[in-house]
Amino acid sequence: MNQPSTDGVFGKIKNTFIGDRKFYTKVFMLVLPLIVQNAISNFVNLLDNIMIGQVGTAQMSGVAIANQLFFVFIITVFGGLSGAGIFGAQFFGAGDHEGLRNTVRFKLWTVTVILAIAITVFMTGGDRLISLYLTGEGDPAERAAMFEYGRNYLRIMLWGLFPFALSQVYSGTLRETGETFIPMVASLAGVFTNLCLNYVLIFGKFGFPALGVEGAAIATVISRFVELAIIIVYVHKNPEKFKFVRGLYRTMRIPKNLSLNIIKKGIPLLINELLWSLGMTTLTQIFSTKGLNVVAALNITSTLTNMFNVVYISMGSAVAVMVGQALGANDIPRAKQTAWRLIFFNVCVCIVIGSILVVLSPVLPHIYNTTDDVYNLATRFMQTSAVYMAINAVTHCSYFTIRSGGKTFATFLFDSAYTWVIFVPYAYLLTHFTSLNIYVLYPVCYLADVIKCIIGITVVKSGYWAQNMVSDTASKECIESNTETL
Repeated sequence: MNQPSTDGVFGKIKNTFIGDRKFYTKVFMLVLPLIVQNAISNFVNLLDNIMIGQVGTAQMSGVAIANQLFFVFIITVFGGLSGAGIFGAQFFGAGDHEGLRNTVRFKLWTVTVILAIAITVFMTGGDRLISLYLTGEGDPAERAAMFEYGRNYLRIMLWGLFPFALSQVYSGTLRETGETFIPMVASLAGVFTNLCLNYVLIFGKFGFPALGVEGAAIATVISRFVELAIIIVYVHKNPEKFKFVRGLYRTMRIPKNLSLNIIKKGIPLLINELLWSLGMTTLTQIFSTKGLNVVAALNITSTLTNMFNVVYISMGSAVAVMVGQALGANDIPRAKQTAWRLIFFNVCVCIVIGSILVVLSPVLPHIYNTTDDVYNLATRFMQTSAVYMAINAVTHCSYFTIRSGGKTFATFLFDSAYTWVIFVPYAYLLTHFTSLNIYVLYPVCYLADVIKCIIGITVVKSGYWAQNMVSDTASKECIESNTETL
């Protein structure tokens, strides 16, 4: 009687989930630069956060609340520029500098509208938005201090919205033309400026007054102008290299058909990013109703765990590039195999990193100057993040796998719709209608991520996403559409 071939079963598993040396070499070449850049940014952000935390818990919490609001603005800018970015890359590839110039103009109009809305919202409703995070139990004096610090930080940071938005327009366009070095240099220069000025202005070094929270805001605003200045000066001094800047501001008119096409492609991405970011800030607000200490602990947790999350987050880019290339080559089996291998690799890496985070979580919060209650809460929150890290790795890779096949509506359902239909209501009901304390409530709420993980695996396994978007027919339609637009 013939026995099943063990080598055959394990060989099939190995072939599906484990790649060869060439595969991992390509992965590392794609991911390592992103990991380094993100790690540096997160490390400086950590130092920035620690500096403010050394001043006091109320200051740290006030800044954290204001940054939750700015997080929505930042993600909305990214989403708003994504649609134009798709067209910009295509125009550059076709050598159409006027087309690329028009996409930049569209981006400028987009950030102008987003800026106007954001500034109006923050100036007229900023106080009320900050107050939403201060409804939990705690010392009234501490609550009042958090509110005032958050308010002062927000009002100064409004001056930094313009340089941030404009730098994203230029940086994104440069990346679409294949220029990634200058945006990286400008970003690192801004980060270094922010770090140095934080030290000087927060603590009052070298003869400067100790401005605390206000000093941190001023440092950030200045750093954003530094980043913008480097990019603009470099680009406009090299019009031969970056031909899209020639006559860029001669007119702000954009062909109607192009505008409509960009809007058609860009609106789903903008809505998804806006709703997702709002969902994340809403979750923070829901948890904050459990006490003022929760706000501080969540800030410490997010800042510290971001240092550990850079690997699985950066892996999303590897999925987008490697799976997308396989789909573009009409090699559907390779695309599916690549997706599974990247998911498996990401999970294995996250198990190791998550284990390290579990061990370090009781120690890391003590680099902040805060209370024992905040230390204990931050430790529990970090342990929860470590346990769910592998699950988040699966959902993150699943998201980029589905998107790589052009299934934008499916990614919208998987990301934003899931957040608002399942996650937010689930967390709200547990928080407001059960007696669970925050130590139990927080990990139980994130059980919802397990459901999202299962959905992601199911969709990836179905192969529904595996679609060649640049087939002869698709290419013909794209050419006809661009011809009509031009």
